[in-house]
Amino acid sequence: MKRTVPLLLLCALFLPLRLPVTTAQQTQISSKPNAQIEKIVNEISAANIEAIMRKLVSFGTRHTLSDPDHPTRGIGAARRWIKEEMDRYARESGGRLIVTEDEFIQPPSNRVPREAKLVNVVATLPGSQPESKDRIYVVSGHYDSICSPGSDTTCDAPGASDDASGTAAVMEMARVMSKYQFDATLVFMTVPGEEQGLLGAAHWAEEAKKKNLNIAAMFTNDIIGNTLGGNGVRDNARVRVFSEGVPSTETEAEARARQSVGGENDGVSRQLARYIKEIGERYLSNFEVTLVFRRDRYGRGGDHNAFLQRGFPAVRFTEPNEDFTRQHQRIREENGIKYGDVIEMVDFAYVAQVARVNATALAGLALAPASPSGVSFKSGRQEYNTFLAWRANPEPDIAGYRIVWRETYQPFWQRSVDVGNVTEYVMKGLSKDDYFFAVQAIDKDGNASAPSFPRPQTRPPQ
Repeated sequence: MKRTVPLLLLCALFLPLRLPVTTAQQTQISSKPNAQIEKIVNEISAANIEAIMRKLVSFGTRHTLSDPDHPTRGIGAARRWIKEEMDRYARESGGRLIVTEDEFIQPPSNRVPREAKLVNVVATLPGSQPESKDRIYVVSGHYDSICSPGSDTTCDAPGASDDASGTAAVMEMARVMSKYQFDATLVFMTVPGEEQGLLGAAHWAEEAKKKNLNIAAMFTNDIIGNTLGGNGVRDNARVRVFSEGVPSTETEAEARARQSVGGENDGVSRQLARYIKEIGERYLSNFEVTLVFRRDRYGRGGDHNAFLQRGFPAVRFTEPNEDFTRQHQRIREENGIKYGDVIEMVDFAYVAQVARVNATALAGLALAPASPSGVSFKSGRQEYNTFLAWRANPEPDIAGYRIVWRETYQPFWQRSVDVGNVTEYVMKGLSKDDYFFAVQAIDKDGNASAPSFPRPQTRPPQ
């Protein structure tokens, strides 16, 4: 991987730093590499991603309200091709990948002037373990695009990085991962209507909430294609992952509990982001997962917000240096500046790397047990030790649990200890006043869940 920076930034690298290096690093705390995940990483193909993206761009526009019936141009042609490709992946998987079209009618709104039929293309890989198959991990990209003004439904809007890149990453993950088995269920989803207000994602998330589905995590990939930013920096060696700290749906009681233990930086989506960084960097050398501790870019939003608003953990993947002359722009050249989200600006090898980071985390989560439930401080007294308790996991292949901890001012977990197949443990000499703790579940193959952050408890969980 190669990264170049402007001269001023290069000079800044030689200025003395006041903070120790450990504040910017995450200790490797998870289990040994999994051979299945290594195979998945190796099978994700930049050439396949390029072919998918070029096909999506060839539809001219994928505006949500473009002609749904035209055979070669517009949202309908793009959606039908995506469905055909996903169906092919299903056949190649031996029928284990189940492809459906989630169709709904979007009523008129301020960004949708007329009633419209929208269709999510959803490919589901059911989990193989009875105790885990109801646990669902969703990964998405939006296949719609716009130019400027956003109300123009006929202008060329190739939408290469925004978001043919995310759609291609999801489709390539579906192709590769559907050939393997996982304990939990994976959902590979491409959605329309993102540019009109997260419409496709919101519909699917709302239906999932109504059905009381166990959406354990959701990833969205949105703008992951360009490595040359509008700031002049070319950076193909990292991806940003955005995550909220305090859950969007937090109740007053939950807020009081969080405030009592200082969990502002330890919501479920923030734990998910740390897990993605740790496992992604373990499998991909020379590629960094940069965590951004906020829900999304300033004043902007993506499909993960539709899931956060309904109480599901969710994060967003985005390229490190965006070029705003490429986003939502009519293709043109003015004063020597080229505008438009065109395929020529895409770095296909980079999109493949981002897809690999996604795949490592999805596979790790879906192979591992569920995150422990009922994690709490068994004692609320002032003590020199910390007494943690949790409920036993139901999976038959559970091997034990791991406690991770960090100093309160550190962003990442610093230390860990495997404590065996128990449901309580005393961290001797470590006060809950001075450290943050969490608990992971580990199976017999060494797969580790995302950490669960404790809540106050005056008695052991029942």
